[in-house]
Amino acid sequence: MDKIIGYIEENFDRFVNELSDFLRIPSISNDSGDKNEIYRCANWLVEHLDRIGMQNVCVFETNGHPIVYADWLNAGRDKPTILIYGHYDVQPVDPIELWENHPFEPVIKNNKIFARGATDDKGQVMTHIKSIESYLKVKNKLDLNIKLLIEGEEEIGSPNFEVFIKDNKKLLECDYVVISDTAMYKEDLPSICYALRGLAYFQINVTGPNRDLHSGSYGGCLGNPINVLAEIIGKLKDENGRITIDGFYDDVIEISQEERQELAKLPFNKNEFMKELNVNELNGEIGYSPVEQLTARPTLDCNGIWGGYQGKGAKTIIPSKASAKVSVRLVSNQNPDKIAELFTNYVKKICPNTVNVDIEYLHGGYPSITPINTKAIRAAAKALKRAYNVEPVFVREGGSIPIVNLFKKHLNADSVLIGFGLPNENAHSPNENFDLKNYLNGIKSCSFYYNELASL
Repeated sequence: MDKIIGYIEENFDRFVNELSDFLRIPSISNDSGDKNEIYRCANWLVEHLDRIGMQNVCVFETNGHPIVYADWLNAGRDKPTILIYGHYDVQPVDPIELWENHPFEPVIKNNKIFARGATDDKGQVMTHIKSIESYLKVKNKLDLNIKLLIEGEEEIGSPNFEVFIKDNKKLLECDYVVISDTAMYKEDLPSICYALRGLAYFQINVTGPNRDLHSGSYGGCLGNPINVLAEIIGKLKDENGRITIDGFYDDVIEISQEERQELAKLPFNKNEFMKELNVNELNGEIGYSPVEQLTARPTLDCNGIWGGYQGKGAKTIIPSKASAKVSVRLVSNQNPDKIAELFTNYVKKICPNTVNVDIEYLHGGYPSITPINTKAIRAAAKALKRAYNVEPVFVREGGSIPIVNLFKKHLNADSVLIGFGLPNENAHSPNENFDLKNYLNGIKSCSFYYNELASL
């Protein structure tokens, strides 16, 4: 391991340059992106993986963007096989005027590399690729079997990924899935994510009169879609922060006392948190700490609302329509399809007959949880401690990574989530960045992790 770590340190400047080359490719996966750039990025990965010594490197076509696959399976059947997942697609750059540098011309400032995709997820993907290279260059082999799977549609919900997994179960079979697409709890505190919330996402459409009406001539006797929509949203939660949907909490598994004690150990500072966000007070479910509210309890939030006149000056109307987007974050044992049915039934129940309501279920994803006492997670903890020289913490993630559930469902493989990003690195926002210290320690961590896994 000393020689591998030495190789990483000696070649780190080159590793940074190669990450910069990766980041220069504008691989935006949504409709605003250029599909030619998506393919250029996939082909860049293929050439790079082939050059460092990976085998069976190829591009798999899908009904959308391509998936890059590579493996090295010469360690023997008595050694574990891990599947490393990541994504090479990135978010759009809007609003472009808030970027301090061109989003696809990487700039290094204060030992951070700034570019779209730096932390989500190109930088974190490269921690694994550079670790694999270091093994192969120093030892001419890996100590375990590795499969790499890097997709190009994660930022648009991975619409073709489940079909790919189902069609390639034999190719992808493994003992563990390893994902680096999450964040450390805070700087210099390595973290292992063992639970993710799921998601159910809706659009509520309220329709009143068949056209916009003069509010003076018609006001006072008609249901106003905006008013009704506001009332509906207001009735989705009570004064204690509890979601009021009938049956919503039936399947929720309460946080155990042991886990609450572990979450309480995390260095969360309420005052610093509020100061960073410029808010005067927090507003969460009564009876749970902010950490529990942020990661371990279900949530319901209105993400957008519109209707009626929104231009300059006044226009006195009763609008014909109003709509809102609503996201529901789910915790272990909740089923997004069941929640969608409960949500739809409840909204229709509380909506008055003065208007019509339609609920669109846009998409959903299952929550996931991995026991923290598995061999693979304990090995990850040892590896992170060796790289960072500090005990890692175990955290829940408030967001969703639906593919974790897909790996469990179709490959029967638990996922180990080791993130090297930081919460303040502006993923999905202007001036996204990745701390080069964590890029270096991430490569070392992956190397130690492969070494630990090989001994299982």
